[in-house]
Formats: sequence, C-alpha cells, structure tokens
Amino acid sequence: MKLFEKTINSTSVFDGRILHITLDDVELEDGKKSKREVVNHPGGVTVAALDNDNNLLFVRQFRYPYKEVVLELPAGKLEKGSTPLENGKRELLEETGAQGYSYTSLGQLYPSPGYTNEIIHLYVCRIKSEGESKPDEGEFLDVEKIPLDKAVEMVLNNQLPDAKTQVAVLKTAMLLKSGKI
Repeated sequence: MKLFEKTINSTSVFDGRILHITLDDVELEDGKKSKREVVNHPGGVTVAALDNDNNLLFVRQFRYPYKEVVLELPAGKLEKGSTPLENGKRELLEETGAQGYSYTSLGQLYPSPGYTNEIIHLYVCRIKSEGESKPDEGEFLDVEKIPLDKAVEMVLNNQLPDAKTQVAVLKTAMLLKSGKI
C-alpha cells in the first residue's frame, strides 16, 4: 500500500495517567525499517460557546509545559464511556458554569500528527444559561467573555497561541458570517 507504514513491534515506554508512550518498529513503503515514538492520548474536546451578543466564553489557566497562563476556549480530555459531545457539555459546565444548546460540530483537529494520535473534537453552541464554574480538583482558572470579532483579531495578531482555540474561533466566525449558526 502506498504511503503506509506497517507496525512490526510496539514497546511501551511510559504509562501515565493521561499519556501512554510507545516506541514502534515500522516497515516503510520501500521495505526499509525505522522507529516511531508515539504519544497515545485519549483525545480531547473544546467548545466555542456564544452568548446572544456573540461573545465567546474563554478560560485563562496556567499551562505547565509552557510555564505561562494561556487564554483558551473551554476544553478537556475525553472520558471513557461518553461521547465527545457529552464531554464537551461537561467541560463547558465545569470550567465556565454555562450550559449550551444548539451544538454544532466544527469537526476534528489533529494537534500534532508527527508524534501523537490525539484527536480534538470541536463544537460551537449558544449559551442557554450561565452560573458558577466548578473546575476539577487541582484545576484553577478564570472565565472571561470576549467578543467573537475581537477573538478573531486576537488569533490573527498571535495573541491566542492555542491551536484548538484558533481553529474553533475562526470556524465559528466563518459559520456565523455565512448564517449557519
């Protein structure tokens, strides 16, 4: 098969709470052998939640790998036994206190296909109600509203470095402009 790498052997290197890392021996298209380091991840979800004035709900939280506070849309990892949409609704409620309606899929995103199998599911919804956030234990964040037009400017000005947030903001803006949401 063209453009295919056959897995010959997979060795577990690390088993963590979220990540499982393997070192795989593969056979390339031309028959040569190579190795692939793979970060296996359960996947994630993010939600672009719009209020009636087309403001988006964002969260600010410290992201340890970057050693900085990152402004992003509500998001989280997928939990076994529930769909990506159910996970998105749960994360929106936990992180922002908001409940949404009229959810629309914005598709899927491969955040870094060179080394991880993570898939992030993107959704947009309208906000039905707002309340107090109830973050997971050990999760600290601040919630803020930003007008969609300003969020698009922030993406274009490199003020929102998070990939899933960039994609969801831009797709939301395009769908809103075309009257599809």
